[in-house]
Amino acid sequence: MKEIIEKAKDLLAAVATTKPMAQLERKQKRLSELTGLMSAPDFWADNRKASETAKEAADLEKEIANWEQLDKEVKEILALAEAGVKEDDESMTKELTIKLQEIGTQFEALKFITMMDGEYNRQNAILSIHAGAGGTDAQDWAEMLMRMYLRYAEKAGFKATILDKSDGAEAGIKSATVEFKGKYAYGYLKAEAGVHRLVRISPFDAEKMRHTSFALVEVLPEIEELSDQEMPIKTEDLRIDVFRSSGHGGQSVNTTDSAVRIKHLPTGITVSCQNERSQLQNKETAMKVLRSKLYQYYQTELEEERQRIRGEFNEAAWGNQARSYVIHPYKMVKDHRSEYETQEVEKVLDGDLQALIEAELGNRKVKK
Repeated sequence: MKEIIEKAKDLLAAVATTKPMAQLERKQKRLSELTGLMSAPDFWADNRKASETAKEAADLEKEIANWEQLDKEVKEILALAEAGVKEDDESMTKELTIKLQEIGTQFEALKFITMMDGEYNRQNAILSIHAGAGGTDAQDWAEMLMRMYLRYAEKAGFKATILDKSDGAEAGIKSATVEFKGKYAYGYLKAEAGVHRLVRISPFDAEKMRHTSFALVEVLPEIEELSDQEMPIKTEDLRIDVFRSSGHGGQSVNTTDSAVRIKHLPTGITVSCQNERSQLQNKETAMKVLRSKLYQYYQTELEEERQRIRGEFNEAAWGNQARSYVIHPYKMVKDHRSEYETQEVEKVLDGDLQALIEAELGNRKVKK
């Protein structure tokens, strides 16, 4: 029981330290504002905006309640343990130990959410993969990364949809754009942005030589609505082309010009979508991706970053990797930003990314 008391006190201290990081006072104030808006007579006049407001309020209410419940349960365990010591009663030791472990796990999950305090962390994510230096091997590597992120989406509970994919001539893909829908999708996946390097025995080399391949991963928040001041965009600035889709989606996909490519002429940013059967749906989705890219473009002041957003990048090569995956001559995945590494390469490539993501997000938090 004495050990439980010490652990409960340590957990309470950790909660007290982390609560300010969670900005609960600011969130409580925001919840009050939203509650006031929801009580207005004309609240449901704009159904879409009302739904978004109600969802934000529900999320904030749940997060605040989770912190309050956790604090309450730790104090209850502490009180029961102290009573057990006072009465020399060890009958609840096992039960309290298990409960304290469960609460500790809940605390770590809530603590991790404190890293999600960025403006768009709650948003859906648009992730693009581009094969870099390495020829066919790089294109195969890009497809391996796409599979890895699709598997991660399954494990994390995100809905992943391939919006656009350009196949390689021999194998793999030249590029792909995937939409991830779910709470904190961007907050998590933003840690994946950067150059990813693979070292392995090439399956495309008759001499079985070791090859190094590169791919660039770009991650943007999905931004639904912006004002003209936040993101200027004019119809006359767009060139819209339609073409025959080469992807899956039923018989009509390959027999009609349903795929859409949109180029923003002032910036040169080009996006395309061929996921849907309907040309109109593909256009709407492509505009959504373009909107996010344009917002990111106008927000950044570095020309290098603007080139990357436009697609004019050549960084997916030696010396720029954010993470390395080594399959031969040994097995290791190492994130060069957080210094986190693991030998479980197969698990990582099968979508087990959470530890790598948490390490990098924690690294960014420390650097702020």
